Order: sequence, then structure tokens, then C-alpha cells
Amino acid sequence: MSQKNRKTYTPEQRADAVKIALASDESIGAVARNLAISASSLSRWIRDYRREQEPAPPGSLNSDERQELVALRRQVQQLTLERDFIKKAAAFFARDLS
Repeated sequence: MSQKNRKTYTPEQRADAVKIALASDESIGAVARNLAISASSLSRWIRDYRREQEPAPPGSLNSDERQELVALRRQVQQLTLERDFIKKAAAFFARDLS
């Protein structure tokens, strides 16, 4: 199986595309074609941009905090797996000694 080659865009490129789309009188599809990107990607970037611009309700997380939370949850999951493995290994070797 071959993977499709996906075009990746830097955050600056995404921000520039969003600014162009929001400033333009053309449709998102037309702007996307002119910029040689998919309309769905541009729509998603615009939606994310608008979501970031909304005032956050009190106590909610910003995007950086959300990313950190996801990373910390992954780390906790990994550490839990490692701890459980060590517990099982210690129990295995303790049985061997008796």
C-alpha cells in the first residue's frame, strides 16, 4: 500500500490563507483554488481561526492548554502502562525466589 503524499502547510501559511479568504469577496472554494489548496482545508482553518477569536468562557482552556492536556494525558497513559508492566515483572520474579 502506498501512502498519499499530503501537502503540509506551516502555521504562517495557514494564517495567510485565512486572512486572504476573509478579506476576499470570493467564495472559499474560489480562494482555495487560487491558492492551490483544498476547500475543506481552508474551511477548517477558517473555522479554527474563528473559534480561537471567540472570547473563551470562564474556566475554559485555550488551544495551547488543550494541546498540553492531550500530551499530558498520553504521558499518564504511557506511565501507567509502564508501572503495570513493572508490577507484573516484580511479581513474576518474586514468585521465582520463593
